Amino acid sequence: MNLNLSNLPGGSCAALVAAALLVTSCSGSGGSAQKKGAAGPAQVGYVVVQPSNVPMVTELSGRVTAFQTSEVRPQVAGIVQRRMFTEGSIVRAGQTLYQIDPSLYQAQASEAQANLQSARANAEAARVRADRYRPLAKMEAVSQQDYTDAAAQARQATAAVAQNSAQLRTAQINLRFTRVPAPITGRIGRSLVTEGALVTASQADPLAVIQRLDPIFVDIQQSSADMLALRKALAKGGLVPTSAVVRLKLEDGSEYSQTGTVEFAEVMVNENTGTVTLRARFPNPQGILLPGMFVRASFAQAIDTQAFLVPQAGLSRDPRGNATVYVVGPGNRAVARTVVAARTLGADWVVTQGLAAGDKVIVQGTANLRPDAEVRPVPYTTPQRIEATKAGQSGAAKKGG
Repeated sequence: MNLNLSNLPGGSCAALVAAALLVTSCSGSGGSAQKKGAAGPAQVGYVVVQPSNVPMVTELSGRVTAFQTSEVRPQVAGIVQRRMFTEGSIVRAGQTLYQIDPSLYQAQASEAQANLQSARANAEAARVRADRYRPLAKMEAVSQQDYTDAAAQARQATAAVAQNSAQLRTAQINLRFTRVPAPITGRIGRSLVTEGALVTASQADPLAVIQRLDPIFVDIQQSSADMLALRKALAKGGLVPTSAVVRLKLEDGSEYSQTGTVEFAEVMVNENTGTVTLRARFPNPQGILLPGMFVRASFAQAIDTQAFLVPQAGLSRDPRGNATVYVVGPGNRAVARTVVAARTLGADWVVTQGLAAGDKVIVQGTANLRPDAEVRPVPYTTPQRIEATKAGQSGAAKKGG
């Protein structure tokens, strides 16, 4: 509308300008009020939390240990004639590994055999003499003392037979020990002696070492303080013990494909490290795990029956690390709640304190949320409606025009 103010007096002109400005201001403020009223409270998505059975997963360091270890040692002295295995191969229990010169022990066995035959002959002669003296002593043809001496000699000869028989068995055992067998089935390492070396039964170094690697043990170190806290928590309730299924992370960061189980825990604390050793058993069919290897073991020692799982998008932390969530309070207002969440489980935070069953935790639309702000809560699965801004709509209209 065009107004011609040139013919109006000065006062009338000023009054008309003021009236026009007032109308413009009123129309502008009314539009803002309408826009604010149309937008309303911010829409947020929430989840209703309930106590869950959450495993308390612990990750600790460990070392791989052989299931069985046996040092191959000689039990007789002699010269090694032959090595009868391939270094690094699998050997079976009872398999001959070394042959020690048996000549001396064969001679000792032959001597013991001859001594036994001689003792048996003497024993037979003494028995016959005693049998002959028995009726003669009754007839008083010989003295009773002579019969007693003959019977005693027969018993001594029988004892000599037993002694020589034991000496023969000892000689035969020593002869058998000249063939050094594998005590267990497993993978044998390098030979620590060569053919022609002199070995003795009292030497400090073994001939070789055999290790059984399937199954295999992993020794896990846990601090005594953590174990004490776990036991106290189990005693208070809210936690229940569980059979620990152990998973391994190898030195290169990859996951070991097989799972293991905890066999037992040591009954004493290491004075130097303040830790308790937990031993886990793993199958090792491909021989990936080797003794001495460093691994990371994760397993659940107990199940928390009173923990809450909150999606990670619904929890924030301040610079001090304190965890906070927003819950839908009375009057559909956002209420900030400080919680305790020390660990995660998959895509969720495990909250152990600060929430109650049935709380509506806001997990969507938290970017610009402020405490005590009015919100329009909807279930987390509800699709979020995105509205175009007024500026965007006018730009689109201009482009279309």
